[in-house]
Amino acid sequence: MHKVIFDTDPGVDDAMALLFLHNHPEIDLIGITTVFGNASIETTTRNALFLKREWGIGAPVAKGDGKTYNPMRNPIDWPVMIHGHDGLGNIDVPDTIDLPLDPRPAHRFIIETVRANPGEVTLIAVGRMSNLAYALKEDPEIAGLVKQVIIMGGAFDVPGNITPAAEANIHGDPEAADVVMGAAWKVVVVGLDVTMKTVMLRKRLADLTAQNGKHLKLLSDISQFYIDFYGQHVKDEGMVVHDSCACVYLVAPELFETRSGAIRVVAGGIADGQTIQKPDGRGFPPGNWDDLPSQHACIGIDAEKVMALLDETLVR
Repeated sequence: MHKVIFDTDPGVDDAMALLFLHNHPEIDLIGITTVFGNASIETTTRNALFLKREWGIGAPVAKGDGKTYNPMRNPIDWPVMIHGHDGLGNIDVPDTIDLPLDPRPAHRFIIETVRANPGEVTLIAVGRMSNLAYALKEDPEIAGLVKQVIIMGGAFDVPGNITPAAEANIHGDPEAADVVMGAAWKVVVVGLDVTMKTVMLRKRLADLTAQNGKHLKLLSDISQFYIDFYGQHVKDEGMVVHDSCACVYLVAPELFETRSGAIRVVAGGIADGQTIQKPDGRGFPPGNWDDLPSQHACIGIDAEKVMALLDETLVR
């Protein structure tokens, strides 16, 4: 079993990824930590509790601080045109959910859970890297106790999606992302190079919902607004399943091609948030990539098999 803490900002594609983690028989979801991004920290935390309640998820939810790693940065307006005003496709999520939060802030929850399960916990982070960076700042030794870190974010050999240089999750807190990429733990970055090749068609989601109406009816309702947005980016009526790709990597890494090398994140200037990898085996003069751990960036994907595994798991 893979023990997973899911660091997330629900978010429509986050909801699909959460249901995948909850349903997959080889995954033990032991915690959900929330971060700002697709909506404010109050909204993403409320949404995590809502999905926990509706899908009967047992994992505790711990709320993030809602602050960037560099306190001088302020979040831009929330992407309501993508995820809706409630963060979940304008389905009118209740204002409050009668479920308790874990009393610890998200970064402390990560630290204590990792220390209680040394070498066993995978962190899957599909929003800003703020919580992970704060955990490292408070307790750097956890880098040696985490099994691996899987990130949905970044763009290496393709353009970004919020600027020509940057992907939104990394752009939202680039200082945090640079800390996470440079830490002494195993990082796999599942970015736009591969996620943009995975599309859940509206009809495909409807067919899946017919097989498992109990859970997928809610997911389908949440997704319609998101699919409408993606109409301008994909050929057919469908949605790119960014966050689910990071979760699929956990159980089926053979469906991805990766490139190894140190990764840095640009902070500031017109390339703010850009992810840059120094590939292993390439020689360069001394510079800012020296003495950093070699991490893995996904550069290829068997999209058809990834989508098939996603389908199979969602309808369980």
